[in-house]
Amino acid sequence: MNRLLSFLRKLALVLVAVFLVGLFYLNALITDTFESKRYALPAQVFARPLELFVGARLPQAAVLGELERLGYRRVSRVRDRGEYEVVGNRVRLHSRGFVFPDGREPARMATLEFSSASLQGLSSAGAELDILRLEPLQMGGIYPAHGEDRLLLRLEEVPDTLQGGLLAIEDRNFYSHLGFSPTGIVRAALGNMRSGRVVAGGSTITQQLVKNYYLSSERTLRRKLIELFMAMLMELHYDKPEILESYMNEVYLGQDGPRAIHGFALAAHHYFDSPLEELGLHQQALLIGMIRGPSFYNPQRNPARARERRDLVLQVMAEQGVINEEQAVVAQAMPLSVGGSRRSDTFPAYLDLVRRHLTEQYRKEDYATAGLRIFTPFDPRLQEQLELSTTRIMDALNPAGDLQTASVVTRTVNGEVVAIVGGRKPRTTGFNRALDARRPAGSLLKPAVYLAALEQPEAYTLATPLDDSTLRVAGPNGDVWAPRNFDRESHGDVLLHRALAKSYNQATARLGMDIGLPAVVDMLQRLGLRQDVPRVPSLVLGAGEYSPLMMARVYQTIAVDGTRTPLRSILSIVNRRGEILRNNITEYERAVDPRAIHLLHYALREVVREGTGRGVYRSLAEDFHVAGKTGTTNDGRDSWFAGFSGDLLAVTWIGRDNNNATGLTGSSGALRIWADFMAQAATRPLSYRMPAGVELHRVDDRSGELTGEGCANARLLPFITGSQPVRSTGCAPKSEGIRGWFEKLFGGGDR
Repeated sequence: MNRLLSFLRKLALVLVAVFLVGLFYLNALITDTFESKRYALPAQVFARPLELFVGARLPQAAVLGELERLGYRRVSRVRDRGEYEVVGNRVRLHSRGFVFPDGREPARMATLEFSSASLQGLSSAGAELDILRLEPLQMGGIYPAHGEDRLLLRLEEVPDTLQGGLLAIEDRNFYSHLGFSPTGIVRAALGNMRSGRVVAGGSTITQQLVKNYYLSSERTLRRKLIELFMAMLMELHYDKPEILESYMNEVYLGQDGPRAIHGFALAAHHYFDSPLEELGLHQQALLIGMIRGPSFYNPQRNPARARERRDLVLQVMAEQGVINEEQAVVAQAMPLSVGGSRRSDTFPAYLDLVRRHLTEQYRKEDYATAGLRIFTPFDPRLQEQLELSTTRIMDALNPAGDLQTASVVTRTVNGEVVAIVGGRKPRTTGFNRALDARRPAGSLLKPAVYLAALEQPEAYTLATPLDDSTLRVAGPNGDVWAPRNFDRESHGDVLLHRALAKSYNQATARLGMDIGLPAVVDMLQRLGLRQDVPRVPSLVLGAGEYSPLMMARVYQTIAVDGTRTPLRSILSIVNRRGEILRNNITEYERAVDPRAIHLLHYALREVVREGTGRGVYRSLAEDFHVAGKTGTTNDGRDSWFAGFSGDLLAVTWIGRDNNNATGLTGSSGALRIWADFMAQAATRPLSYRMPAGVELHRVDDRSGELTGEGCANARLLPFITGSQPVRSTGCAPKSEGIRGWFEKLFGGGDR
């Protein structure tokens, strides 16, 4: 007997020791990780804010579209934040306010007055406003590997009725218990015994939070005991408001594809397209009711079941004194009011670019759980227009739907990427062709060849004759490269500007061989091409593998007069405390002689006026000046167009993923998307500004010799000072005659 008692005492000591060690471990687990789990937030990615000021070129329809995107509600009379009313050309709204990296924009009532195409009046409380910034669209999030999403809220931001309703339904004794409810446990135990298995747990809010943070969803006695002890430990270390706030940010409320919806704030946006503080009582009750079973009570799939559950919640809230009977009756009479469940990741191609830029600055485990707020130059209006143009033209070109496309749009002034289409279905995740498709660029690389030549004014000008006849170039392995023109014709001697405008392959190949491949490679790198290129003769006609984003870098440098500017998708990064971690300031680096770039601009303008890109003006107004270049690869496998106005640059590609022929040229394919988009989106044409060291001379457009105004074949061309032709046709100036498109530019302002 003594031996047995001794054994039992030792066993008891061992069990107590094991229990204490386990308790110590659980305590350490909670104290060491509660804060990190409490704030394990995905990065939020924001578009640019819409800035409203008198004189802004914003038609009323564009502002109304922005309000719709932001989830503002149109009402007959504005009372609350997130509402607007329209009376004729006047819009009255109550903005929500927002904390930007550079300061807080307060919520306020404002009145906007519009003319046909611009904002003519902006006031608040009877006083004129200099500027009003609407909150930016949250265009997506970058989530941890487990796919959870959250919007962080503070307890003081939660409506009192939502807090009271939650406690009335889930945990009436929350503020008096020590982490568990004995009566709830007894009630659950009786139910489990009746069913013969574990079907209920009687969990308090604290226990539910412990389970969500630390435990699996298995229903076993062992897990339930661990949950009980951890709940008591959590109550020892943290006060009730902290626990309730964490629960309201953590609770699971549904699924959006691969993305889990956690917390009331995100659920409000997901189900109602509204901030939590703007929800009606009936909407708050619906979210509370869904906690019991987010799928079972999903209002989109099971509306009758969800409504029954909502009305029960409202009834209990009235019985518990959270609301009165009249409020409950009114709320029960309301419809579910569920929105379209707008996904937050509706711009996957752009988010992909943001992720890649983030990986250059942070580890994924840092930026995906640190609750960063990432501000981008993404423009929802331009994105929607790019998508509309893409869909409209692609459906007309290829009703079968087996061709693919991609586009990148930037602001020429600073290299900000404002819109991206990564495929035929722009809102679908998958292969991002704008970033990852690697295709030959065809004639899109020709401007680099001509620019390298124009940097040598002693040898090449726009009036230099080039030989457009057949040629054969022997390779080191005995192969022979013999390029042909698209029309299979040779054109003899043609002036340099016309060879580029008409995209003659033979003239370009001869020019590239004359200046040398090293000069072409050097120019491509200076223009912003980062990757290695094939150092073979066919490089001058676009050989290699390039994405639309790579080509956007090259043409961005061309568009801003030879100044290289990194393309930017991130403007600022702010941590969850509101501290700015990074401000990406535009960097400028002179890469190319601006005089040579000026001459190239002339030739690229000529491309769209007289050359392969003249189809642009089937969409654009005749007096809206742009510049660009078509690109077509062998057998019509790739159709490209790159070009720019005074405010926007866009690069578009069309092709097949299997690299088969498309039957399209640059002008019959990609150009059409580009032109359709620019006709709706671009607001500033290119204007003419001649840099120092450049002067104008008239030449004979056939011989390249100087000639007089009004003489046959006379054309006004820019030349780097001192490089103009020395020979003359001898034709004296005559009457002015017909002015060409270039001469009409001189009435324009600076760009």
